[in-house]
Amino acid sequence: DEETFGSSLLDVIQSGVENPDSGVGIYAPDAEAYTVFADLFDPIIEDYHGGFKKTDKHPPKDFGDVDTLGNLDPASEFIVSTRVRCGRSLEGYPFNPCLTEAQYKEMEEKVSSTLSGLEGELKGTFYPLTGMSKEVQQKLIDDHFLFKEGDRFLQAANACRFWPTGRGI
Repeated sequence: DEETFGSSLLDVIQSGVENPDSGVGIYAPDAEAYTVFADLFDPIIEDYHGGFKKTDKHPPKDFGDVDTLGNLDPASEFIVSTRVRCGRSLEGYPFNPCLTEAQYKEMEEKVSSTLSGLEGELKGTFYPLTGMSKEVQQKLIDDHFLFKEGDRFLQAANACRFWPTGRGI
């Protein structure tokens, strides 16, 4: 069951209204918006993806047999680093433009507690942006993990509200 968060057409187009030079100009504030405003989203998405229509299908995933995958760079000559990015789209929550401060905090707690349970090669460090020291922030920027805020398109779409609450890396 998809939840209804009551986003409006203004929520969808706000960034484009404030930034007429935007490349796309719309943001989905929740998953339901793709259906409710399909007449607006579908042609834009099709154009953006070079004609890939809503009725088209992706080919089936085939990552091969993970048990037979070998080290892609055994001499460590080519692969310097890898990164896995987890975007904030959790079932039961709207997208950034409609999230409340409490929802940001709930989601951060869910993600950080899940990540803290990882072990072995999957274990890592979660850095909440709230309370982060300037030194740690600069190191993460220098290492290309953290980027400075200030995207006027996302700001106009209300995707930066309550910054940095509920954000982490």
